[in-house]
Amino acid sequence: MSFIRPEVRSGLWRWRETLAGLLVGGFGLWGAIGSEGAAEMLGYAFTVAGAVLTFAGIQRARFRIGSDGPGLVEVTEGQVTYFGPNDGGTIAVNDIALVELDPKARPHASWLLTENGQPPLAIPTTAQGADALFDVFAALDGIRTERMLAELKKSPSKRVVIWQSPKPLSHAVAIPSALH
Repeated sequence: MSFIRPEVRSGLWRWRETLAGLLVGGFGLWGAIGSEGAAEMLGYAFTVAGAVLTFAGIQRARFRIGSDGPGLVEVTEGQVTYFGPNDGGTIAVNDIALVELDPKARPHASWLLTENGQPPLAIPTTAQGADALFDVFAALDGIRTERMLAELKKSPSKRVVIWQSPKPLSHAVAIPSALH
């Protein structure tokens, strides 16, 4: 028996890094104010670490929009794997050439990860474990994380390119204009 309602528990879980950052920062500030010398410096270091963790936690929480969608995402050893009810696939993180957000995918909006010469791997934004994609996307050279989060929030009306590799895509994965 749980004393916390499920929706409250899921809200706390969504914001877990932010809450941890606030606790670390608060503890550091408390330690810095109440001491002198090395302990004071250590307290300020914890305060700065808490602020960084809080900022990162806010970005991650904005990326998490649910985990009740179809399928399961795993990110292990540089590979993204999606196990869906009807489809799935694997793509190496280093081989990702294009990341798109497709709000028209049914039944859920999807991330489309494209590798040169291959069809895109469609991963619902609400698939279980899809929050692990935040770290994958953050590692892509030149990605604008704030723009990605803004597009995810506003639910665009058509497919949006979130990131594209500086290397050109091969013609084998050209997307028909009717799908845009």
